[in-house]
Amino acid sequence: MIQDPNKPGHDERRLLSRRAVLTTLGTVPVLTLAATALGTTDASAATANINPSAPKQTIRGFGGMAHAAWIGDLTTAQRDTAFGTGDGHLGFSVLRIPVNENQSDWSRDLATAQRAVALGVTVFASPWNPPASMTETFTRGSQTDAKRLKYSSYGAYSQHLNNFTTYMRNNGVNLYAISVQNEPDYAYTWTWWTATEMVNFLRQNAGAISTKVIAPESFQYVKSMSDPILNDATALANVDIIGAHLYGTPYSNFPYPLFQQKGAGKELWMTEVYYPNSTDSGDSWPGALDVGEHIHHAMVDAQFQTYVWWYIRRSYGPMREDGQISKRGAVMAQFARFVRPGYVRIDATANPASNVFVSAYRGGDTVVIVAVNKNTSSVSQQFTLANANASGTVANWLTDGSRNVAAQGALSMSNGTVTVTLPARSVMTLVTSLNGTSSPSPSPSGSTSPSPTVSPTPSASGTAPRVTYTMNAWDSGFTTNINIANPGPTTIDGWTLVFTLPAGQAITSGWNATFTPASGQVSARNVSYNATLPPGTSIDIGFQATHTGNTAEPTAFTLNGIPCTVS
Repeated sequence: MIQDPNKPGHDERRLLSRRAVLTTLGTVPVLTLAATALGTTDASAATANINPSAPKQTIRGFGGMAHAAWIGDLTTAQRDTAFGTGDGHLGFSVLRIPVNENQSDWSRDLATAQRAVALGVTVFASPWNPPASMTETFTRGSQTDAKRLKYSSYGAYSQHLNNFTTYMRNNGVNLYAISVQNEPDYAYTWTWWTATEMVNFLRQNAGAISTKVIAPESFQYVKSMSDPILNDATALANVDIIGAHLYGTPYSNFPYPLFQQKGAGKELWMTEVYYPNSTDSGDSWPGALDVGEHIHHAMVDAQFQTYVWWYIRRSYGPMREDGQISKRGAVMAQFARFVRPGYVRIDATANPASNVFVSAYRGGDTVVIVAVNKNTSSVSQQFTLANANASGTVANWLTDGSRNVAAQGALSMSNGTVTVTLPARSVMTLVTSLNGTSSPSPSPSGSTSPSPTVSPTPSASGTAPRVTYTMNAWDSGFTTNINIANPGPTTIDGWTLVFTLPAGQAITSGWNATFTPASGQVSARNVSYNATLPPGTSIDIGFQATHTGNTAEPTAFTLNGIPCTVS
């Protein structure tokens, strides 16, 4: 969207008012159904069955857009609020930044991107316009000044995107991906692309781009923009991520069977939205619950791997102008703080009761359940983990009319089953483990939380620390979950796990530990909440990394200098 920095909010309001109408129209059927359901007073619901052995999509993360040229940059404190995972933080693990058409403006969003990278966040970029020398005007319907990329400039444009990628890399920000064009099908004030033009560019020029490529970022997830890519083998080979926006997209259009059929090896991202509008305050309640339901459908029905809000800091956004998280932000944080990059969505009963929405995720032995209750009354909800007989505690956090991601008293799980009261109009996140121990909020690599001093812990014979290393690799990257178990008789208080990554592998982000350096011999140090490892317990840490073809696993690990058993 276009924003005149000398007239704050002017062009934004003009454009967003149209989007608000589109969004409202697109969700009328959903809102009508919700209106009839909200009157229910069910005190109990059917069991929500969670199957950790039925994986769906791998989650890359939740996040938002920073655009310093249009609304000013985030402050130092606001960056930590956006990307930190502690109390009062959003827990965002994805940052979107613009590719300005003028190279002199590329530094505007650099500071925020650098801090995001330091906190383990995935950064990607989207352009609104190519450099002016590469565009021409044409008549499109009644628009006589429509703009498009000149066909003769396709090669120069791919180099422009490469130059931006190189600039960011030289300044410490390795972009995960770059888009060809923001909203090519809604470009009244930026650059239009037809589906045919997009396919031609992908076929002929995208292969020269030095990072992952996103396309087409349609305004309303219009499949006629992305179907031609999926149906063209050459174009599909040169794109890595099918990106979409969800402005006014009805839930019935969220599923994408063609992607499920032809998108093997590709990712599916939702790269921009605000929902349901930009006219209400981000603190409107219970309206903010609509965001929770929207995320639920994006994860469960559409099977997106990311969910990216428009401006991070805005009156209608997840962060207020004063830098504090809003109600919409708190609802997003119920997902973002706990469902970390590399986690996999697993099968779960999506609607165990009218107006109750459940999704579940797994990272190693950790299971995260997010339940949205839009009813005006509380609901007694039972969750059962399939094929799990674990018993133990379940950590949980709650957002409702008076609380924002507030830690609640631990729940008790017995034989894989836990029952909880979901308060009226609330979002609750439950975190537990398949081995029966609860896990607190994960934290990305680079967390600013203090860690205890590590001290060597002796191990009795036959009770050496045990490591299970599980890799999920694709063409140029992979995620890894590392389970660290303490079978010994004494508590480990503070730990450092050391291992050597094979040549060509480099860590880009991590969770539940601080990883340094990114390649070679790596030390993974505990963060504040998982420093203690009592006898008979285990924890999960993990990271995302790139590779150059070598997907071998480390062969040896030490914990506090003690060789580990590898299983």
